[in-house]
Amino acid sequence: MRTLLLGAASLCAAGFLASAALAQEVWQTLPEPPAMPVPAESGMAPVNDIEMYYAVYGEGEPVLLIHGGLGHADVWGFQVPALAEDHKVIVADSRGHGRSTRSEQPFGYALMADDYLALLDHLGIDQVALVGWSDGGIIGLDIAIRHPERLNALYAFAANYVPEGVRETVGTDPVFGAYVERASADYSRLSPTPDEFDAFVEQISQMWASQPNYSKEQLQAIPVRTVIFSGEHDEAIKLEHTEEMAELIPNARLEIMPDASHFAMWQRPEAFTASVQNFLAGK
Repeated sequence: MRTLLLGAASLCAAGFLASAALAQEVWQTLPEPPAMPVPAESGMAPVNDIEMYYAVYGEGEPVLLIHGGLGHADVWGFQVPALAEDHKVIVADSRGHGRSTRSEQPFGYALMADDYLALLDHLGIDQVALVGWSDGGIIGLDIAIRHPERLNALYAFAANYVPEGVRETVGTDPVFGAYVERASADYSRLSPTPDEFDAFVEQISQMWASQPNYSKEQLQAIPVRTVIFSGEHDEAIKLEHTEEMAELIPNARLEIMPDASHFAMWQRPEAFTASVQNFLAGK
């Protein structure tokens, strides 16, 4: 969710919402995820200089799901029930997102990665499989680079490793514009500062302007089993950039889902969930 031209995105969102029902292709739609199930545990964890919302579902080997920019933990409504059948599934709201608070400290991927590691410490979990979408995928890359011992596997969906990996047209894309509108409404409903969406976006946009900025050498040194995933019609991340990441990370597997975009987990939920389940099974 980087380098959004939010004004332009908002202008085109209304037209998209009016015509979405007429869209011929699923990747041109933005389905609403179902409500999350009742968690086994949830709360606000004191993490670094914020309070971080988290929820835990199911039992078994732990998997951490990290949402994308402007989103929140509940984006995984299609996936959590299935994954929780045989895994301990942890979701959370990144700093400033959803129900979590933010501070005056500038946003950064290393900072948000440290938040998630502190959350795992709070929960007494040493190592997880990590499934990250967009900004969540970048957070996963950051952990794989700086703290690979905390991961047993990484599934990076729609991530980039330098700002140049983002499409210049993302800010005027109607599907992305509709997502921004949804994120704004969700922020008003969930956030402890419901009237500060614009200030939050301004603050996080400073990060998107210059981050992430990992070197090819850093990607080449990642020791974690990795899947690099993208939708065929991703509105935000260039396909050639995704392919390059998969080539740079040792033994990474590239998976491109047809008939899906940056929002594959909503557009093709059964296929996306099956892909994650295969990843967790080591396939």
